[in-house]
Amino acid sequence: MIQNPPLGKQLPSVKTTIPGPQSVAWVDRLAQRECPAITARRSRRADALNTVHDDPIVWAEALGANVVDVDGNVLVDMTAGFGVASVGHRDPNVVAAGVQQLNRLPHAMGDAFPDPQRIRLLEVLMQRTGMDRAILGTSGSDAVEAALKTAVMATNRPGVLTFTSSYHGLTYGALATTQYKAKSFRAPFQDQIGDHVQVSPYGEPLPKDLSTIGAVLVEPIQGRGGVRTPPDGWLIELIDRAHASGAVVIFDEIYTGFGRTGNWFAFQNETMNGRRPDILCVGKGMAGGFPISACLGTAEVMDAWGSSQGEAIHTQTFLGNPTGCAMALACMDVIETLLPSVKPTGMWLKSRLEELGLTIRGRGLLLGIELDDSLAVSRALLSAGYIALPAGDHGEVLAITPPLCITRVQLDGFVDALNHVLS
Repeated sequence: MIQNPPLGKQLPSVKTTIPGPQSVAWVDRLAQRECPAITARRSRRADALNTVHDDPIVWAEALGANVVDVDGNVLVDMTAGFGVASVGHRDPNVVAAGVQQLNRLPHAMGDAFPDPQRIRLLEVLMQRTGMDRAILGTSGSDAVEAALKTAVMATNRPGVLTFTSSYHGLTYGALATTQYKAKSFRAPFQDQIGDHVQVSPYGEPLPKDLSTIGAVLVEPIQGRGGVRTPPDGWLIELIDRAHASGAVVIFDEIYTGFGRTGNWFAFQNETMNGRRPDILCVGKGMAGGFPISACLGTAEVMDAWGSSQGEAIHTQTFLGNPTGCAMALACMDVIETLLPSVKPTGMWLKSRLEELGLTIRGRGLLLGIELDDSLAVSRALLSAGYIALPAGDHGEVLAITPPLCITRVQLDGFVDALNHVLS
């Protein structure tokens, strides 16, 4: 008798309609208390202009590549929870490290009093990236804003060059550089955003004049903007042009970092010919579920901040949280064991999808499937037990960013389900 694989490696098991009755009941409660702009859900008001088709499912448990909702449906997560569950949901090594640290020291005091885990994490990050110094944070936006401040300190130039369809976060400093769905995200707040950002087409020649630009901020592969990979040599030219003009190069690897593309970081791909950014922003898959991020840089740019005078001019309460640092260290140990399989698995999955006549973007396990209506496809896939999200300014891509530990049986099931939805 063939036994069902353990939770984490299972194929979908859908027992109710999606969303099920328990999910709907929980979302009814959510609708009473959460700002309506946060979680997309079908309208509870007859006069509301809401085009969302269904309520979301409500997660109850997750392990490996599986998510279990409150109705008991088992689903396969093709998003890794926005790329966070790099080593899978609830990895036992990462959880154990977090529990052990919680039992010893859950919180220290940011810039005032460090703990050993924070120092160990900084050392390991430098080993993995080749950078020299870092500022820790709690979100991708934190890392981007620390990077933008660092660039000003290093160059004394306020100008920032960013790119079409870029996504760098939604806090004000990061929002000024985000171009993905700009009308939705930026328009209501435009009067509170500075005019220091210049926008250039992603993957095309840079502007001739960079004399006012202090920072060139770029994703080596755009994630939310549509899993867009620039032409060969473009990133090298970008770095060379920026350095020639005296600007600092910031790579936003919040999505592409920690093994997602088959290298520890996308800038370490062989096509870069040894070039590297001056500043690297990382987060998401860094700690397997704990909110932590980092802005890393060379000694030259980071030391431009100068020494602390007793009160840091850039910090936050939870900087270097001990629990997050402990989980990040454990997560990186697990990533090291998974990394050799990422490129071959990604190539195999890309080949399987191309057999369906689909056009595929991306690298490693950061892939995008070009579709006419990825939102409708994602809804149909959810009913079949697969969680996948649209990407691109017009929803022209279905993003595939599963946990690095996902099995080929689960991926095969996804391809079969997608083929069924599209046929």
